[in-house]
Amino acid sequence: MRRLYYLAHSIDSVDEISEDLHEHGVTDWRFHIVSKDEAGLYTHRLHRASVLDRTDLVRFIERGLMIGAVFGLVLTISLQTFSGLEWPLFAWIALVAFFTLAGGWLGGFGGITGENYRIRRFHDDIEKGEYLVMVDVPKKYMATMKQLMAENHPEARLQGESSSFNNPFVERDGKFHVT
Repeated sequence: MRRLYYLAHSIDSVDEISEDLHEHGVTDWRFHIVSKDEAGLYTHRLHRASVLDRTDLVRFIERGLMIGAVFGLVLTISLQTFSGLEWPLFAWIALVAFFTLAGGWLGGFGGITGENYRIRRFHDDIEKGEYLVMVDVPKKYMATMKQLMAENHPEARLQGESSSFNNPFVERDGKFHVT
């Protein structure tokens, strides 16, 4: 699944895009709109992007779960090896599970406050009053969707595409860096 990003100037344009996408079988679950004008989206009954699309919550929870699991495994193996504790297996598993979940919980605090790494580059445009329309499209329909949008909605400018799935390893700029 790929995500296409379009910027539009007016809510009327976004309303027409929404109607057109619905007519072509795209459900509300497959497109999301980010705007400074939340009230306008509500009154036009347009599908707003959820908190999961607007923030880095999911990405940071995933990171936290991984870090917590590694920490829990290292701690558990160290305790088993060096402390001589004779706990039953379920206690060791519960300890690893606790640290894994605690890592995810703590990671969520960082993610809920940050703007999603995929829409961060559109921040200034959204603040200026533009509407970001994100459309999730199966790869085999990418060309069809791009053509539909170009023909029916030339006012909506294609800004790029990415995966519709989060990548917990990308940096703040949305890129995967190798050091």
